[in-house]
Amino acid sequence: MQAEEKSLRVLLWLVAIGFFMQTLDATIVNTTLPAMARSFGESPLRMQSVVVAYSLTMAMLIPASGWIADRFGTRRVYVGAISLFVIGSIACALSGNLMQLVAARVVQGMGGALLLPVGRLAVLRAFPRERFLQAMSFIAIPGLIGPLIGPTLGGWLVEVATWHWVFLINIPVGLLGGVATVFYMQDNPRLQVPRFDLPGYLFLAFGMVAVSLAVDGLSGLGLKQASVLVLLVFGMASLTAYWLHAAKQPDPLFSPKLFSIPTLSIGLLGNLFSRLGSSCMPFLVPLLLQVSLDYSPLQAGMMMVPVAVASMLVKRVTTPLITRYGYRRVLVTNTALVGLTMASFALITPAQPLWLHIVQLACFGAVNSMQFTAMNTVTLRDLDSSMASSGNSLLSMVQMLAMSMGVAAAGAVLAAFTGFFGTGEAVQTLHSFQATFAAMGLITLASAGIFWQLSPEVRLVKKAEASEASGQG
Repeated sequence: MQAEEKSLRVLLWLVAIGFFMQTLDATIVNTTLPAMARSFGESPLRMQSVVVAYSLTMAMLIPASGWIADRFGTRRVYVGAISLFVIGSIACALSGNLMQLVAARVVQGMGGALLLPVGRLAVLRAFPRERFLQAMSFIAIPGLIGPLIGPTLGGWLVEVATWHWVFLINIPVGLLGGVATVFYMQDNPRLQVPRFDLPGYLFLAFGMVAVSLAVDGLSGLGLKQASVLVLLVFGMASLTAYWLHAAKQPDPLFSPKLFSIPTLSIGLLGNLFSRLGSSCMPFLVPLLLQVSLDYSPLQAGMMMVPVAVASMLVKRVTTPLITRYGYRRVLVTNTALVGLTMASFALITPAQPLWLHIVQLACFGAVNSMQFTAMNTVTLRDLDSSMASSGNSLLSMVQMLAMSMGVAAAGAVLAAFTGFFGTGEAVQTLHSFQATFAAMGLITLASAGIFWQLSPEVRLVKKAEASEASGQG
């Protein structure tokens, strides 16, 4: 019994470390983008593809993660995920130009996409139901710590060494995690799984990639307008083809029946469009601070700490607010606050005091954290057990897709305003950033209308929902 308890504790640490690696890597890169740009001879304002490649790859692989784990076994897949992540990290550190780095980030994203879903599945199978919530709460903690230290650690590594160490630090952690997984994670028997819906997956994956590349092509890839339009049309056609295909399949990746649940359909659309605006902030803010306000990488990283701290502190008040006022009122009001807080960054100038910037960032972290918790819980609250796994995977996919498209959209808007204001002087670049923050804030503000469609009666939050959502971000 004692040996079994020890094995369960080690399993929790394994999954927690994997989640920490994933969330740390998703945030540590943002403060190092200007240093990477200088190394490659690129403009720091056109480095969004480094972030987009990672999150888009994760969005692509999440739909297949559950099937892969069932088919090949959780231990084997988890070791493979860590191995891919480490190989991708090494390739990132060895990259000699931007295209090589983007390709390496794709490999890294393939590993990252499997770490949390497969780890969560291993915990679900190992722990009894009455202890599952406690176990998931433990795993969620590193998901909050990663964004807290990631930007600062990235800035510090750039100053004391080079940007390559942002990726090299993953190697010892990954090797330790891989060895421990072999010895301590149970290799669950491979299950008889239904045939993988490969045509549906290809429709869905191609659609996501084409739409994201079309948006990113407006700024980072240098695609002409005709190419962007063709990619966008092909992407939308592919996504439409997926839903027509899924309606006829007995075991589709995501059943169209999911959208018969009002809270899920509204929650997913709200997640997509509100994150489309807010997910660009970890990319834009460190760039603004370094390029226009002359912050060092370490200083820019430390300025992101108030965002993470406020995000953690506000978790406790979110559930009581929703219980008292209902999802619709909280989400409509808070979405507007997120949009307005983002737009307020259009007023930033070098002459403003440091404390004002800290308060501004903390306010954004607080309302953004409340937004994530409320959106996640309302999306999943009405799913029964037969739809819970599929609905949760769909939500995770939409979150990662919105992150990649949000950064790509912000890059495109920034490029457009840079072309309008010019880049000859620092003040012109600052005006481009200011206009971009205003535009992305308005996009977020517009998504409040989606949450208005919720019923006023949707109000209560279950403890399990709130705890799970607090770790999903």
